[in-house]
Parts: sequence; structure tokens; C-alpha cells
Amino acid sequence: MSGKRSIIVIGAGICGLSSAIWLRRAGHEVTLIDKDGPAAGASYGNAGLLAQWAMIPVNTPGIGKTGLKYMLDRNAPLFMQWRYFPKLIPWLLKFMSYASDAGVRRTVDALMPMLGDSVEQHQALTRGTPAAHWIETSDFTYAYANRAAFDAESYGWAIRSDAGYPPEIIDGAAVREAEPMAGPNINMLARIKGHGHITNPGAYCEALADVLAAEGGVFRRATVQDFEMSDGRITSVITNQGPMPCDHAVLAAGIWSKELTTKLGLKVALETERGYHLHLKNPSQMPRTPMMMVKGKFGVNPMETGLRCAGTVELGSHKAPPSKAPIELIRKNIKWAFPNLTYDEAEEWMGMRPSTPDSLPLVGEIGQTGIYAAFGHQHVGLTAGPKTGRWIADLISGKRPNVDLSPYDANRFT
Repeated sequence: MSGKRSIIVIGAGICGLSSAIWLRRAGHEVTLIDKDGPAAGASYGNAGLLAQWAMIPVNTPGIGKTGLKYMLDRNAPLFMQWRYFPKLIPWLLKFMSYASDAGVRRTVDALMPMLGDSVEQHQALTRGTPAAHWIETSDFTYAYANRAAFDAESYGWAIRSDAGYPPEIIDGAAVREAEPMAGPNINMLARIKGHGHITNPGAYCEALADVLAAEGGVFRRATVQDFEMSDGRITSVITNQGPMPCDHAVLAAGIWSKELTTKLGLKVALETERGYHLHLKNPSQMPRTPMMMVKGKFGVNPMETGLRCAGTVELGSHKAPPSKAPIELIRKNIKWAFPNLTYDEAEEWMGMRPSTPDSLPLVGEIGQTGIYAAFGHQHVGLTAGPKTGRWIADLISGKRPNVDLSPYDANRFT
């Protein structure tokens, strides 16, 4: 395939924005549409971490026992909407089928090409534009209560070390020297070098929308209702503002992509991991590097507008309102980790992580429809967005990316 194509990208989160920008740079006519606006979903409220180290899936060996223990513990960072549980059973059974060492290493091998150069990919996406302002390079620090808590995660650290991310261990009195903000409950740090973070994910995505417009792309606010097909291939996207003709479409609408794929007669194994954040305004302290608080499983990221503490997992419906318990647990764990921290107010937020049972996104053409998937990135959407967008642009432009994309096959669950 060659020549200019008319392409509609559905979803103005980081994956949709990245796809639209790289497609426009490849010479195509690009219209980005979203029912709300740039970064209205998970791309707004994520932890802001460029998590090159996050190649280890949640479903590691023993997750069944650990998950059950967590769900019975009110102080554990895993919650379940029990009314939704029957609908989750098929997804959970698939999820558990990958919870083996072989399954983990398959996922790690697949995610490394997508995540390993995330900082460079964000820099390439924004080079020479105002959006580059929001990207910072940094180290990343895991905070532990003690050595035993670190040793309990030796399986994951062995994988990270093999992948080129060995930790620098800091313990004893050196903990407070390395991170003065750490409270007395934190007695060991594991620091990894050469990562990055976004200092305001919402503003970053708005700036990327401006980049698209400056480079000749178009953004329209509209709700996608259906697809118009001819001989099995897309001819237009049907919206509440009427049909929008196109040669191709990119589906990058996060969890909402699941409902849109049903319009194509597909049933995608995609469920919601509801994530939460507390964004602390005018905090009295800031960490020297972004951190992962292992107790509570939440990221701590110093941003231009305050301190973001984001994490936890709540399995449930993407249509249900926020729950109070995950927010209160984050609040409690912030106090445990940083007892001297004060702030003016805390913004509460909940968003939807679109998650597949094998912890890999869907990237590529859906059948022979001319519609391309770019969704399902679970915890690594911000990290992987620019690389995903570059791959989508290459595929639509008829170029073969220099990587095996078969693990991300958009048809693997159908």
C-alpha cells in the first residue's frame, strides 16, 4: 500500500494521539475524533510514569492464591465489584491460564520491544514541539518496608535484571540520605536508572492535540455509533454528527473499544481494571525521583501541579461510579509512607485500564476490515503509546515494523 489515505482515529488518549500524529507525518489525511476531548480518560489520571521496567505482568505464578488473599484483606490493593463478578469469570479463567513462568516470560519477551525505549519514543514524538516540555528523564525507586519485603519480590527483580534493569540497593541510614521524604516505615530502596516521567499527563495530551493540528491533522468531538462497510471493508465511521468517510480507521478508544468491536461482530477479551489517584495540591514535600510504594502498590510522581499518588486495582464494570475504599486505602498508605507530608487538598479520580487476559495490547488490523486496533494496554498505555502509534502508521502505510507483532495480534481472541 502506498499513497495518501483518509484515516479516522477513534479515541484521543495517548495511543490515539500518537497514532494520529505519526499517520499525519506519513502523509495521510487524519481526523482524530473523541466523544469528550484529549486525555478525557485514563490518559489524564494515570501515574505519569514512563514505565520501561513494567514488562512483568500481574498474573505471575501464585497469583491465584495471592489474589484471593488480597480480595479478603481490606488493606490490600485489589478490590472486586462482586455484582460484576459472574461476568468476569470467563476473563479471569483466561487470565489465570497465563499465570505460569512460561506465560510470564512470553509476556516479558513481547512487551520489551514495546516498552524498552519509551523515553526515546516520547522524545521522538514531541521533538521540536511545545509538548516536549512535559517529558522528564529520571531514575525510578521502589520503596520497601524492609529487606524481607524486597526478597519476597525476587522473581520479578531477577527478570528485570536480566532485561537490563538491575537495582541499586539502598538500606539503613542511607535511605533517608537518598530520599529525605521517606518516613521511618521505609527501610529499603531499590533504584533503577535511566527512565522518565510526564509532569502533567492531561496537559501533555492536550499539547499533543495541538501538535496534530499544527501539522495539518483535524480533531473533531463526536460519538462513534457504528461502522459502514462495503465488501467487508470500512468506508465510513458513523457518528452522532453523521457519517465520516475514510479509507481506514484506528480504534484507540481504551475500554470503549470493546463495545465498538461488537459492531464488527467480534467479542474481544477485554475487561476493566479500575485505577484511582489522589493528586495532592501544594504538598510540603516532593520525592527526588518517581517512586513505587510496594506496600499499597501505588506510584508516586512529582508533577508540576502537585504530587500524584496513583494505583490499586478494582475489577468491575466500566459503567459503575467510583468506589470509596480504593481512595481511602491510597490515603492511608500515603500517611504510612510519608507521615510528615501535608498538602492543601487532594483531587480524587478514577479511570479505566483496558486489560486483556494475557496482559498484551491489541495492535494491528482487525481481520481484513481496514480497521486497526490500538488498545488494551492495561497499566502501560502512557509508556507504550508513542511506539504503538508508530507501528500503526507503519502498518497502514505498508511498511513492515522491525519487530514481531504477532503477540499483539488483534484477532487472537476471536
